[in-house]
Amino acid sequence: MKKIIAFGASSSSASINKTLAVYAASKIENAEVTVVDLADYMLPLFSVDVEQRSGIPEGVYRFSELIESADGLVISLAEHNGSYTAVFKNLIDWLTRIDMNVWKEKPMLLMATSPGGRGGATVLAAAKSFFPFMNGNIVAEFSLPSFYENFSEGALVDQELEKQLVDSVGELERVLTGVVVD
Repeated sequence: MKKIIAFGASSSSASINKTLAVYAASKIENAEVTVVDLADYMLPLFSVDVEQRSGIPEGVYRFSELIESADGLVISLAEHNGSYTAVFKNLIDWLTRIDMNVWKEKPMLLMATSPGGRGGATVLAAAKSFFPFMNGNIVAEFSLPSFYENFSEGALVDQELEKQLVDSVGELERVLTGVVVD
């Protein structure tokens, strides 16, 4: 059984990205899914001065160990003003103080959603270009536009979007199981 870490890159208790990440992860067969809530990783704002005074917070080590323990990752990025949420960027900044190998080459389904029609496209593009520098192994991606119109009662309502998500989840599963498709 594969161990999957799933989270929405937001600290909101009503995060639509966490909802999407959990939904996508639930589609992975033979997987033990651990859902992470970034609200459990509220850290002091990264600063070299804070690090010198207090060291690296324990939560940073716990999060890094979670990533290390996983076989795969399902991450859905919330977009704040075209970029990462402050809580997520701060967590990444702290994680790089342990090791620049933040994502530890774990196969990753990278996603984003938003209430708007672009589905977090800007933050998704930023992550696709940035995560590989931290050993992010992005094997599949998915963007869900207009979350509140396309996700209802715990499921995607648009069949074409559902097919796209299932295909993306399938790609992650293939990598996790070592199945190569030509």
